[in-house]
Amino acid sequence: MTVAEAEFREESGGDGKPDGYVPSPRRLDRERYKRARARRATAIAALSTLVTGAVLYLVVVNAPGWPRTRETFLDPEYAREAFPRVLEGLWLNVRLLLVCGAAVVVLGMLIAVARTLRGPVFFPLRALAAAYTDFFRGLPLIINLMIVVLGVPALRLQGVTVDPVVLGGAALTLTYSAYVAEVFRAGIESVHPSQRAAARSLGLSNRQALRHVVLPQAVRRQVPPLLNDLVSLQKDTGLVSIGGAVDAVRAADIIAGRSLDYTPYIVAGLVFVALTIPMTRFTDWVTARMDRRRAQGGTT
Repeated sequence: MTVAEAEFREESGGDGKPDGYVPSPRRLDRERYKRARARRATAIAALSTLVTGAVLYLVVVNAPGWPRTRETFLDPEYAREAFPRVLEGLWLNVRLLLVCGAAVVVLGMLIAVARTLRGPVFFPLRALAAAYTDFFRGLPLIINLMIVVLGVPALRLQGVTVDPVVLGGAALTLTYSAYVAEVFRAGIESVHPSQRAAARSLGLSNRQALRHVVLPQAVRRQVPPLLNDLVSLQKDTGLVSIGGAVDAVRAADIIAGRSLDYTPYIVAGLVFVALTIPMTRFTDWVTARMDRRRAQGGTT
């Protein structure tokens, strides 16, 4: 066995004793060419990244206001002070993400199902669901938060909480449920009507066909956009600070207001980025995996 053949079998996952297949010289040449192109592309990408980073660094540090900017936004002393408090506040953001995320998925699914109900008897329900999605998708989240967090306590309703964390979470759920409902509705409508007809021909009722045939396919197809909405929700949990809830953003704001130094905001931003990147990469991985399965003719 030649060296090229050994490399080919090693890269293709063979154990050296396959079913007698020996790659042709042309196949080996093609594989060597692909490896050479991959190494060349990696080297070019690394060099380009280094050059771009160096240029950006020189532009920033040579700017006239760089010394003042570094003192105001990148002070190590305030960064060390802010980091533990920002992490403590981040725990509130994580809890909001978990609770609101679950509520958004359930409420969004119910609204999507209501919008796809058939028959004239369900017209009022379809109209209400459409009005809900249109209103909360059009209403800016920051205004929704102000209305709920500041307006509900002003009503002085008996038995209604005035906790800014609970009210802020409710506002987030209202807004994101409208977006998620449209994602689910798109998934439901993407299922071919023949699937529902086949389920009915097997004796399933409309509700059973929706539960066992339509919804599983719809949810599976819409996983990537749902994960993207979850990433956006994770970032927007920082907006509950407008009601006084001490989350990561509010913790940074308290230190910045006392010191007149904006380094804590940079620390809070980097913490959110560090929390968001793994979720974003996971979303990309799921999307790429589903695209590969679809290209190979697998189920979506």
